[in-house]
Amino acid sequence: MKNVRRAKNTDIERILELLVEVDMVHHNGRPDIFKGPATKYNAKELSEIIKNDDTPVFVCVDENDHIMGHAFCIHKQILGDSVLTDIKTLYIDDICVAKDSRGNGVGRSLYEYVTRYARDCDCYNITLNVWSCNPGAMAFYESMGLKPQKVGMEMLL
Repeated sequence: MKNVRRAKNTDIERILELLVEVDMVHHNGRPDIFKGPATKYNAKELSEIIKNDDTPVFVCVDENDHIMGHAFCIHKQILGDSVLTDIKTLYIDDICVAKDSRGNGVGRSLYEYVTRYARDCDCYNITLNVWSCNPGAMAFYESMGLKPQKVGMEMLL
């Protein structure tokens, strides 16, 4: 397995570059929805996210500590809902593997690390959303053993 660790503020510049890559995958698939090139967070927001234990960010690095990919996670738990149980979930908000690192096990290493982390936090499950315009991500997540939990649908007007 590759080296995965918690992100640090010194990683923000590289994470921002990878966030643009993520956005462009989505923009190329759905330019009607996603602006491009853009990032969903700025440096200040990333700094707050990185230091918050409820929103852990993990990075996969090479032997020179160069970031090859990241995983943004969010701890979620609904308590006392009239319909839903009180399970703890680790939601993966974003996984990105740099274009030049794809096919080298970076995504698998990130996902396996996140899975161990979720188990250590006594989470019941891991959830994520994947856009249907990103079949590569869909195939990757299925290869990791994820199954659809719910399906979002739309009709363009």
